[in-house]
Amino acid sequence: MHRNGFSLICFITNSKLLPVVERHAHKLVLGSFVLSGALLASFAIYSLVFRFILRKTVAPAHPSILRRFRKPAFWLFIIAAVMLAVPAFGISDHLYGLLEHTLHICFILCFAWLLVSCVYAVEDVLLRRYDMSAADNLRARRVRTQMAVMRRLALGFIGVLAIGLILYTFNHTRLWQYGAGLLASAGLASLALAAAAKSTVSNLLAGIQIAFTEPIRIDDVVIVEGQWGRIEEITTAYVVVCIWNLQRLIVPLSYFIDHPFQNWTRTSANLMGNFYIYADYTCPIEPLREELTRVLKSTNLWDGKVNVLQVTEFSQQTMQIRALMSASDSGKLWDLRCYVREKMIDFLQKNYPQCLPKQRLAELQNAPWEQINEHIQPAPQQR
Repeated sequence: MHRNGFSLICFITNSKLLPVVERHAHKLVLGSFVLSGALLASFAIYSLVFRFILRKTVAPAHPSILRRFRKPAFWLFIIAAVMLAVPAFGISDHLYGLLEHTLHICFILCFAWLLVSCVYAVEDVLLRRYDMSAADNLRARRVRTQMAVMRRLALGFIGVLAIGLILYTFNHTRLWQYGAGLLASAGLASLALAAAAKSTVSNLLAGIQIAFTEPIRIDDVVIVEGQWGRIEEITTAYVVVCIWNLQRLIVPLSYFIDHPFQNWTRTSANLMGNFYIYADYTCPIEPLREELTRVLKSTNLWDGKVNVLQVTEFSQQTMQIRALMSASDSGKLWDLRCYVREKMIDFLQKNYPQCLPKQRLAELQNAPWEQINEHIQPAPQQR
């Protein structure tokens, strides 16, 4: 063991490695000193900004900002400190160029990470001001829809910008020549790609148009392809509609631009619904109107705005009575209509059973015998 160590020391002493180490020792010491100082300075600045200033000023009101900016800012400070300390080592030009290029790429990636965090932080600040659980959440749904579309566009722009800056750092003309030649030689492939991207581009433009013209918003109640549901998610290519049975209907964005559909919460979350009662002509209207008012006041599903009962149509046997009511949202309106319908039918059965729809025999006196035989059952034959 001692012989091997002694022989290694002799090899280092007699070889050319020792003069190289002696010649660059001061540069290594200077570079290490500069790197340590740069790292300590960057860490001190990072701690001062994030642990003292932002934690006391921004974090109490917007804690998500501090959480999202902490990691990308830390690595930006570290990479900047390393970039400042690398020239102090005095390494060769080739190694220095390779290391500097790698650090530039890392700096661009961290800066893109910081921009992505900035986009999410702005979205968190804006969405925190608007409550989606409120009864009248029209403005909250509008802001959430616009932010969802604009966030995806901003992230796409940041990604393209980062890739372009990384390619620009190579500064190699042959790389661009090879890329241009590859694009020029892909004639049929480019045509096929353009045809395939037609729907993608149309959906992207439709998403921008939806964000600003607002035909739909997140949490809107819509009827699409005959299905009742809510807008659950709006992406850059499609819209997810949660229909009444909790299934998801995936609809392209361009559908809402090219096809008609129903939006029940376009201007307000409040909705008005109705149902019909078919009763005999002898049914009194005023007791029904009073019963409708009593039933509506007895439930918290009614918002207290609309309460109307009217005779809207006559037929040969019955009259049509329409009841109007309102609720704060579509779910409550559905439950309210079912509840009031049950109570009104129960009221008619208990108090006015003779006013339920029936077939009058007086109408059959002048009718043909074939029509009378349809309504009168034949008596059983006796043996």
